[in-house]
Amino acid sequence: MDIIHLLPDSVANQIAAGEVIQRPASVVKELVENAVDAHASHIDIVAIDAGRTSLQVIDDGQGMSEIDARLAFERHATSKIAEAADLFTLTTKGFRGEALPSIAAVSQVELTTRTADDDLGTRLKLEGSRVLAQEPVACAVGANFIVKNLFFNVPARRKFLKTPQTELTNITTELERIALVHPDIAFTFTHNGTTLMNLPPASHKQRIAAVFGTRLAERLLPVEVETTMVTIRGFVGTPESARRRGAQQFFFVNNRFMRHPYFHRAVQEAFTRLLPADQQVPYFIYFDVPPAEIDVNIHPTKTEIKFENEQAIWQILLAAVREALGRFNAIPTIDFDTEGRPADIPVYNPNNTTPPPAAPTITLNPSFNPFRPTPERLSPRPPYQGGSEYPSSSLPFNDPSHRSVPRDWESLYPDPSMITSPEAEVTAPSLIGRAGGESAGSSLFQYRGQYILLPVEDGLLFIDQHRAHLRILYDRYLALLTSTGGTTQGLLFPDIVHLSVADATTLDAIQSDLHALGLEVSALGGDTFAVNGLPAGLEGVDPQRLLLDLLASVAERGSLDAEAVHGRLALTLARAAAIPVGQVLSPLEMQDLINQLFASSSPHYTPDGHSITAILPQETIDKLFK
Repeated sequence: MDIIHLLPDSVANQIAAGEVIQRPASVVKELVENAVDAHASHIDIVAIDAGRTSLQVIDDGQGMSEIDARLAFERHATSKIAEAADLFTLTTKGFRGEALPSIAAVSQVELTTRTADDDLGTRLKLEGSRVLAQEPVACAVGANFIVKNLFFNVPARRKFLKTPQTELTNITTELERIALVHPDIAFTFTHNGTTLMNLPPASHKQRIAAVFGTRLAERLLPVEVETTMVTIRGFVGTPESARRRGAQQFFFVNNRFMRHPYFHRAVQEAFTRLLPADQQVPYFIYFDVPPAEIDVNIHPTKTEIKFENEQAIWQILLAAVREALGRFNAIPTIDFDTEGRPADIPVYNPNNTTPPPAAPTITLNPSFNPFRPTPERLSPRPPYQGGSEYPSSSLPFNDPSHRSVPRDWESLYPDPSMITSPEAEVTAPSLIGRAGGESAGSSLFQYRGQYILLPVEDGLLFIDQHRAHLRILYDRYLALLTSTGGTTQGLLFPDIVHLSVADATTLDAIQSDLHALGLEVSALGGDTFAVNGLPAGLEGVDPQRLLLDLLASVAERGSLDAEAVHGRLALTLARAAAIPVGQVLSPLEMQDLINQLFASSSPHYTPDGHSITAILPQETIDKLFK
C-alpha cells in the first residue's frame, strides 16, 4: 500500500510559514522589504495591538497588475529571479517567493494595488490561503497590505506570542534595520494611533541620529576604504561611546542586514587596549561586494551571509577601523604643564602705542624677622584634653613654651599590649555556623582587595567581595520592586538622554518598575527624556549609562513579563552599585558584608550563576608543606 502523498497547498504553506513568519515583526519585515524592492520612496506602517490585531503597510512603489496580484500569493512565484544563475546576481531583498503565501496561510489578508499604467487597481482578499474575493477598485499607485488576526488558524502559534510590548519592540527593531540601510526612503510607523517613528529622507549619519539620537551620532567616526575585493564605509563609535551591553551594532552587505560574529571580532580587535574586555562600541558598517562572491540563500530570514573571501575582508575591516581611530586621534594624549598657561599668545603689533601696564609696587619692611618670637607665638596653649587634635595650621612649631617635655607623658602612650580595639578582631557567627567552624574569634583578612579570607574548620574560606555585595544588593533591589518602593536621590541638574524608538518603548513598559526602584525618568518630547533622580546609594553613577544599561538588559531578555523584568532591573542596578574589585575594607566592613551575605537567599552564587565562595581544603594546605 502506498503511503507517500503530496500535501495540500494550504498545509504546505503553513509549514513554510513556520520558518518565514514567526511573529508580527516577520510580517513587517517581509512587506516592507517588498516595498523597497518595488522602488518605493515613502513607506507607512500602521500596527494595532503590536500587530496581533492588524498590520498595515502602504507604499508608493510600482504596484502590481491584476494578474500579478493574484500570482504573488502562489508559492515560489516571484519577479526577482528566473533561473538558478540569478541567485548569484541578486540585488533585491526577496527572491524566494515564499513571504506572501506564508503570510496568507496564517492570517486574513487584504491587498489593494495599482500600477502607473492602469486606470483601476485591484483589491484581493484572502483567508488561510483561500481567495475570498478579487475586484477592480480605484486606488493610488503602489500597494496597500492589511494583515489581520495573525495566526488565527494556528492557535498554538498565537498562544506563544510574547507580550504586546515585546512584539512592538521586535517590530521597531526590524524597521530600524531597514531604515538604516535605506536613508533615501521616508518611513513612518504608527502604533495604536501614536506615531513612534517619522523618518524623512536623509544621509546615513542623519538617519542614525534620527533613529538613535544625536548624542550617539556625535560620537561616531567615519570608516571608509575601497579595494577591488570590497568597499567598506560607515561609522564606528569612539571609546567614550562604549557600553557594557545594548551597544547599537549593525553590519549590512549590499543593502541587506546581516549577522556576522567573525567580522564583529575584527571591530573588537581594533579597540584592543582601548576598552575593557566587557565593553563594546556601536558601529554601522556597510559592505559592498560583487553579488557572486556572497551567498544569501542559507536561511529564510536571509540574515546569515557567507563570504567567498572572508579572511581577507576581515583584515581589510580591521585595518579600516584602526585607520579611523588613528586619523581622528581617538587615543587621548597627555598634555603636561597646562595649568596657568595663557589661552592665546598675543601677536606683536608695531602700530600699537598703548603703553605696557605698570609693574606692581612692593613695599618692604627691613625690620621684619620671621624667626623673632611675637606675642601671638608666645601665648600659652591650652593643654591637650584627648579625643581631638589641634588643627595642623596652628601647630606651635616656633613656640618655645612647648619645647619642654610635658608632665605625665606616659599616660599618652599606654602599653601596646594593653591596647584593645573593637576592630582588632571580629567574629562571623552566622558564617561560622554555616561553614562548620567552631571558633568565635576567627580573624578576617582581605587579599588583593578582592577576596575576604576566613579560617574555618574545613580549611580556608575565600569570599569574592564584589560578588558578595552583588548578591546582597540584588536581593535588596528585588525586594524593593515588590514592596512600597525605594528612596530616590534627586539630581541637582536632570541628565538628558536621547532614546531610540525601541528603548523608548521598553521604558514605557517598565516605567512603574523604575519608579519602585527610585529611578525617576520623565519624557521631554520626541526622543528626549530626563533622568531626575537615582536610587539612593548610587551616587556617582552616570545616570544616562545606568538607564541605557537597564533598558538594554530588559531588551536582551526577550520578554517583558513582570518576574523577568524585576530580575533584570535588580541585577543591573546591583552591578552598578556593588563595591569594585580592589576596594579596601575595614574589618568591621568585612564582618558586616559576611553577615549580610549569609542572610541572603543564596549566599554561594550570584544571580547570574557565578560562585561567591570557595574553600581551600585543609588537606591541600597540608600537602603544600608536605
